[in-house]
Amino acid sequence: MAGHSKFKNIMHRKGAQDKKRSAMFSKLSREITVAAKMGMPDPDMNPRLRAAVNAAKAQSMPKDNIQRAIDKATKGDGENYEEVRYEGYGPGGVALIVEALTDNRNRTATNVRTAFAKNGGNLGASGAVSHGFERLGLIEYGAKAGDEDKVLEAAMEAGADDIASDMSEDGDGHQIWVAVDSLHDVARELEKTLGAADGVRLGWKPNLLTEVDADNAATLLKLIDVLDDDDDVQAVWGNYDIPDAVMDKLA
Repeated sequence: MAGHSKFKNIMHRKGAQDKKRSAMFSKLSREITVAAKMGMPDPDMNPRLRAAVNAAKAQSMPKDNIQRAIDKATKGDGENYEEVRYEGYGPGGVALIVEALTDNRNRTATNVRTAFAKNGGNLGASGAVSHGFERLGLIEYGAKAGDEDKVLEAAMEAGADDIASDMSEDGDGHQIWVAVDSLHDVARELEKTLGAADGVRLGWKPNLLTEVDADNAATLLKLIDVLDDDDDVQAVWGNYDIPDAVMDKLA
């Protein structure tokens, strides 16, 4: 399962799903509101909103919370958020991309820069590391969607480009990568055979992975946790591969 664990560690460390539910709902609500403001408030007519709502449902977010987030956009309530991307290097030379939705660029930039500086990293200029990634659509299913063969067959028939699965005891399930312009078409096809996805969004897939040793892994994971805990940060992407043996030592 070593090859699968490489993909499992791309986005977040093991156990990240145990973060506080309230913080998770806050980030999901923000994405729903922004998506609704940028397009139609109807998920069937707005692919980004549909993806945001599906992601919220996958995390058991109450329907009332979802509707309230949509209503904020239609009524013009709440803050005006903008999308910001930060790029830099973490411990061990790992490349990281941080995506945020913020109503205060100065606050968010200061928080992200401080997180990097205090945890063995360096924040770079725009474009510093993104050249080493591909901008793709990402569809995520949990292990309950089926075994690797079932999901692979469904993904190929739906037109997916790549699939990575981790079916180990603490694995994250399946990650299906597709071209940006076919993300929602493929997601709709997969929904017919596998049900609603746990997540449908744009992501950053690294072209090459950087293996992280035990000396740098703990600091790297702390950096990612600090970034994840920031209310403005929506996602942290990286090209790191932490071997299972190293993860076991840190557990």
